[in-house]
Amino acid sequence: FPDASHALDKNDTFKVLYGVEGYLVDDMKELVENSRGQSLADSYVVFDIETTGFSPEKNQIIEIGAVQVENNRIVREWETFVDPDRKLDEHITALTGIHDEQLCGAPQIAEVLPELFALIGDHVLLGHRVMFDYAFLKKAAVDNRMSFEKRGIDTLKIARKYLPQLESRGLEYLCRYYGIRHCAHRALEDARATVLLYQKLAEQFYEKEAAVDDQNLFCPRPLCYHVKRDKPVTIPQKEQLYKLADKHKLVLEYDIEKLTRSEASRQIDRLLAEYGR
Repeated sequence: FPDASHALDKNDTFKVLYGVEGYLVDDMKELVENSRGQSLADSYVVFDIETTGFSPEKNQIIEIGAVQVENNRIVREWETFVDPDRKLDEHITALTGIHDEQLCGAPQIAEVLPELFALIGDHVLLGHRVMFDYAFLKKAAVDNRMSFEKRGIDTLKIARKYLPQLESRGLEYLCRYYGIRHCAHRALEDARATVLLYQKLAEQFYEKEAAVDDQNLFCPRPLCYHVKRDKPVTIPQKEQLYKLADKHKLVLEYDIEKLTRSEASRQIDRLLAEYGR
């Protein structure tokens, strides 16, 4: 504060604005670039994932489903299993119906991302609680030194605004409410159902929402999730894990060599807590 204030003379036209972040914007640039004349409401990619848990930092993707929509018509569907390099917990299998045998031989996430990102291209992303799915893909992209900056529309936010009277705004409940056929907790089925849900919501609420100048939930907005790339497991961590496994005669359900530094740390803490040194 003192240095910034004292650097100005009394007659200077500059003013110090504390706590303000500023950006230099080219005011001669078009507000919309690379326009192809598309409607923001009817061309998009819906995607959904199944995971081993709720944290992009700690858990892995096990299935991805995507549906490409052009002019309100599905033009392409895509799905794949993803090998998480570990056995699934029983509650994940019970929730999704996905078994370890189905993931055996499935591609790694690094193999899957290029094809998925090519399918998405410049399309707007659409999902039900879209930030959850986007966060997992962004984390995977960063870990594999790939860029994944997208804009998206969230059907959950639309449902929360316009259907507050409902008991739930979860995808499964909304599908029952609108009479949409849905097999819950499988990636492609969830993506298909979200397409139909979005169309129902747009038909019912789009014109009303379009009257809102700067808060239109049917217009895509930047998806922001900040994440750091995971570093590989260290040699001391590997040595400690191998030592603990050998000492306690354990058959580990993951490949130590493929762990990240944070994953290895969590596994070491878990083994020490359960078996001791």
